[in-house]
Order: sequence, then C-alpha cells, then structure tokens
Amino acid sequence: MLAPIALFVYNRPVHTRKTLQALEANRLADQSEIYIFSDAAKTADDIDDVNSVRAIIREPWKFKHIYIIERGQNKGLANSVIDGVTQVVQKHGRIIVLEDDLETSRFALTYFNSALNQYAENEKVMQIAGYMYPVENPKSLPESFFFRVASSWGWATWDRAWKHFNPDIEELTKDFKRLDIKAFSVDHSENFWKQVKQFKAGKINSWAIRWYLSVFNQQGLVLYPRNSYIQNTGTDGSGTHSDVDQVYKVQLAKTTIRKYPALVEEDPIAFSAIKHFYKNRKGTFFERLARFIEKKINQRKAKKALR
Repeated sequence: MLAPIALFVYNRPVHTRKTLQALEANRLADQSEIYIFSDAAKTADDIDDVNSVRAIIREPWKFKHIYIIERGQNKGLANSVIDGVTQVVQKHGRIIVLEDDLETSRFALTYFNSALNQYAENEKVMQIAGYMYPVENPKSLPESFFFRVASSWGWATWDRAWKHFNPDIEELTKDFKRLDIKAFSVDHSENFWKQVKQFKAGKINSWAIRWYLSVFNQQGLVLYPRNSYIQNTGTDGSGTHSDVDQVYKVQLAKTTIRKYPALVEEDPIAFSAIKHFYKNRKGTFFERLARFIEKKINQRKAKKALR
C-alpha cells in the first residue's frame, strides 16, 4: 500500500516546478496519488504568482491521480498544513508531506513507503523524516536511526500518530519543567524553546513546533536516514520562515535503505552528531558576519528588483 502525497504550494512557481519535477522522477511516482493544496493569495501582490503556481500544478504530471485543492481564501502555511494533513491522513491512514521548496531524491518515495510499512504498528515511532542534517563524519552513523526531533522538511506519518497533534501550545507546554526544556532543545543546542516563546508571543505561526511538542509529549521518536532524501531549496530567502542559508545544503541519497533499527530507541551516536551540528552550524563570528552581510546585500538587490 503506497501512501498518498500531500504537497503544499503557494506563490513560488520556480520552486513548485522544481519540486514536482524531482517528485515525478521518483520510482513510485506513477503509482502514487497526490493531493496538491494551493493557498489563496494573501495580498494583491501575490495574485499573479499564485495563478502561475496554479497553472503549473494543473499540467499533466505523471502521478497515478492528482487531486487539486485550491483555497478560496488565504489560510496561511500553518493552517493549510494542519487542515490538509488531517484530511488526507484520516482518509488514507498514512501520508507523505512535502512543501513547494523541497527537492526529493528519486528514491524518496521508496524510502518513505518502506519505512511506513516497517513501523506501521509501533506506537512509539511517530514520524519518518526525509531530511538529514549535513553532520560531520556521516559514515559513523547507522544507515537509519531514531532521533527525538520531528522534522518539517519532507516527512511521513500515520493517522495513529497524527491523532496526537495538539494545536494548543499552552496545553502542550503547561507541564514543562527545566529538564523538559533541556531535553526538548537537545541540551540547549537548538532554539526550539525560543520558537515556542515566539509562537506564544505571536511572532511566528508554526505548525512544526507544535507537532514536535506533540511528539515529544508522547515520548515519540522519529526515524531519520543517514543520507538525506530531501534538499531544501527554500533557504534562498523565499520561504515563510527561512533566510538565505547554505549550512543545510546536502547531497541527495542515491540508494534505498536496506536496514532499519531493530530497537526503537534514540541512537546516541546520531544524537551527539546532530547536537554538534546544531551547536556549530553558524560557524565562527567572522563566518556569521559574512553571511549577515551577504543577506543584507541580497535583500537590497531584491528591493531594487521590485522597483
């Protein structure tokens, strides 16, 4: 049984086409159903790009069946994902989730479906992650492993796990203590708790941080591949929550996974490797300064292009 794909698109025609082209090249694409959720324009400035995206998704892509859901009003990314995932996973029992800036390896659908079958009945496994960080010495990691953090860059899950998703961040964090915050933020190596505070302050509207909280509160685990099946092409400053950033760039996997963990427990070697990546991904002061200057230059160029 192949999981349906849910693809969420908005106003980036170039990214959308690249995402669909890579996905269509997957070995199981022509046997897979895909639901494409197209959000409506938020402002008049977005209308032309939204219409361009809607023209692209209506092209004759080579999937088993394409269901196009065009929103009449702008829901925003978070609400669109929550609503769309809930609809599809309740109907089919499982789902593969992508956004319009995610390029897939041609083995991605094979990986997602194989892993979904492998852990379908294991309540502790709550998500299959497609993206893997470019950690140092990746060959030291097993071919696939479990890690606590839920991923938003290409993932899959089951209805049994998504039922635990709670959109109420106050309820999700009401029993959190200092040790919980430490564990949730991977020993304070990543800013996940900062994202929680930003959400509470109304500065961001993230479905992903609430999904991670939901998984964390269930003591759930996420399966990760050693070699990434997803490349995020949205770290060019075009995404809802992303700036220009090359530190997450990876080489896409060129093979399928042959071995899955027999024990459903967090891998300590992978934990240390990812924690090290979190802590050091921003580089030295001078490397951060260079990226900051590059970001400002790109922002000025973008403003001039719009004039």
